[in-house]
Amino acid sequence: MPKADINKAGWEQSEFPILCETCLGPNPFIRMSKQEFGRSCGTCARPFTVFRWNPGSGARYKTTVICQTCAKVKNVCQTCLLDLEYGLPTQVRDTALAIQNEAPTSDINREYYAQNMENKMEDGNQSLMQVGTRATSAGKEMLKQLARTNPYYKRNRPHICSFFVKGECNRGDECPFRHEKPVENSLSQQNIQDRYHGNNDPVARKILANHSEAQGLKPPEDENVVSEVSPLSGAVFEGSAQQTSLFLSSLPASATELSIRTDVINSLPQIPSSQLRSVVHVAKSRCAFINFKDRYSAERAAEAWANGLDMDSERVHVKWGRSKGPSKSATPTAGPSAVPAPA
Repeated sequence: MPKADINKAGWEQSEFPILCETCLGPNPFIRMSKQEFGRSCGTCARPFTVFRWNPGSGARYKTTVICQTCAKVKNVCQTCLLDLEYGLPTQVRDTALAIQNEAPTSDINREYYAQNMENKMEDGNQSLMQVGTRATSAGKEMLKQLARTNPYYKRNRPHICSFFVKGECNRGDECPFRHEKPVENSLSQQNIQDRYHGNNDPVARKILANHSEAQGLKPPEDENVVSEVSPLSGAVFEGSAQQTSLFLSSLPASATELSIRTDVINSLPQIPSSQLRSVVHVAKSRCAFINFKDRYSAERAAEAWANGLDMDSERVHVKWGRSKGPSKSATPTAGPSAVPAPA
C-alpha cells in the first residue's frame, strides 16, 4: 500500500520483529518498545521500525539493527544476523549450500536492490533462500553437524565496561556492565556488513576451519611444496610452489575434466573461477588434482568440501595433495603409471 508521503515510499513499517530464540530471551513475558523509522538499516540504509527490549535478568537491552526486508532476503535474525534455521553465520550456511551472494555492497545500489527484493517477496516468496540454491547432500550434512539447536543466552550478556578497562569505574557491583578485561583477537573485529554479506566473518572462518580439521582436512604445515601430476605422462612432479592442490578420489565413472571443473566452480561461488589454475584428471584411477592459484583459495575450498563433494549423485572424497619434500627443481618421482596419492 503506497504511503501518503512520497518521500517515505521505500521506508518500512512492521508490527513485530524477526528474531531468533536466543535474542528473544528465556522470559516469556517481555516488554518491547517500538519506534517507527527509528534508525536506518545497517545494510540497505533505509529507515525502518526499530524494536528494543530486555531479554531477561542480567542481560543487556537489545535492538534490531537491520530491516525486515534484508532479514527475509538472507533468512537471518534482525539483531544478531545469524541464520534462523541453523543458528550459524551466513558465510557458513552459504559456503555449505553453495549460495552466491547477490546483494550489492555499494551505497548506490543497495537501496534499489532492497526495494526490488521487497516487491518479489510480496508476490509470495517468504525468503529468497527458498529458491535458487544448489543444496547438496554433503552441504546439508555439514549444516546438520554444525547447527546450533539450543539457544545460547550467554550471548545476551552486558558489554564490557569501558571505564573498568581504564581503571576509572567507581560504580562497583551496581555497574550494569561487565567488569572483565577484554580479549583482543580476531573475533573482536566484527561488523554488520561482513556478518550479513558473509565476507571475511571471523566467527564463520573459525567455525569452518575447526570443522574441516575435524573432518581430516587440516591444512598442511608445509606451504612451500606441492606434488602435481603431468597431464601427458601421469608422472608425479615436485615443485617449489605453495601447497595449493586438493586431491579428489572416488570420482564417478562418467566424470571428465570439463564436468569436474564445472562442479568445482559451481560448488565454490565465493571463490572466483579465475583462481582455479588447473584440473588434472586421471580417468584410469578415477581421481583428480584441483590446483588453485593461491593458498587462500585452496583453504576455502577445503572448508567448503569438508564433508565431501557431490558429483552426479555420488560422494567424492577430498584430501590435501601430498607433498613429496623440498625440491628446487621439478623432477618426476614416479613412472608414467604413477597415480597421485592423498595426504
